[in-house]
Amino acid sequence: MQQPSNFSLHGAVDLGARQAAAKRRQQAEAGAQGGTPGSGGSEFVIEATDATFNTEVVARSMTVPVIVDLWAEWCGPCKQLGPVLERLADEAAGAWVLAKVDVDANPQLAAALQVQSIPMVIAVVGGQLVDGFLGALPEAQVRQWVGQVVQAAAQAGMGAGAGGAEATETGNGTAPGALDEDADQAAAAELLGEPGFRAARAAMDAGDLDAAAAALEQVLADSPGHPVAKAWLAQVELFRRVSSYDAAKVRRAAQESPDDPQAQAEAADLELAAGQVQASFDRLLGVVQRSAGEERDRARRHLLGLFEILSPSDPDVTRARARLSSLLF
Repeated sequence: MQQPSNFSLHGAVDLGARQAAAKRRQQAEAGAQGGTPGSGGSEFVIEATDATFNTEVVARSMTVPVIVDLWAEWCGPCKQLGPVLERLADEAAGAWVLAKVDVDANPQLAAALQVQSIPMVIAVVGGQLVDGFLGALPEAQVRQWVGQVVQAAAQAGMGAGAGGAEATETGNGTAPGALDEDADQAAAAELLGEPGFRAARAAMDAGDLDAAAAALEQVLADSPGHPVAKAWLAQVELFRRVSSYDAAKVRRAAQESPDDPQAQAEAADLELAAGQVQASFDRLLGVVQRSAGEERDRARRHLLGLFEILSPSDPDVTRARARLSSLLF
């Protein structure tokens, strides 16, 4: 069985942009008096770059939701939306953290997230990307979306940051800002060597999906929202579902009932299990586009579950997330 991708964006981010990002940060600090986006000085607003995204955003998101504002100096709507997000971050007082990303200074990160227009806002919860939006929405809609992100984090067992961005810690007690890339990779390797993951991997290799699921569920019981455990469990659950399907009946039902979320979800499962990622995602996106109410929400929830199987930086995932956001907002 193919192992799921690691949650980290290592490999997707070119650390060679370090110098350009540092220069932009210096310019932002020098222009703080002028109100440059991302330079407001709030402890709940940080700047993330190609070099620091894994530690400042992904690692930090293990304990507190991180909302990412992708902007540029030349973008007028960005200057409208940025202050709204910064004000909401201050009001939240550590319930979530705002990370500002200058797409001009960080082209590799912008490419990894497939940024096609700005402002673009996404959220990272437990190392996983969640639904975002494009454009400068009215403050009421932004508040509503932020509330949904915070609620999703709470349902995953994640509490508010105890002392704001500067006090946020990773699971091993180290401030995310103190981690470098090598330490982050070493920590991930150490996690995967823990007994729960070893048991899950052995069961997966032996084809015992029930035992693998039980091992991963125990990991999640001990560490709610653990991103690697969630990804592995999502894959195991996919294969458990597919093993119970009559493939011919599933495909026939999907063809006969194009707007039935259950029929389309099962067909999407078959496609994803066969490696047809884009076809799987497009099938469910089509249901979201054509339906409303509970049927639309069922398709949306199933699609989000399939996203968890792949890396957040997977091109098919980022493309599908962007389209899903455009359909929902």
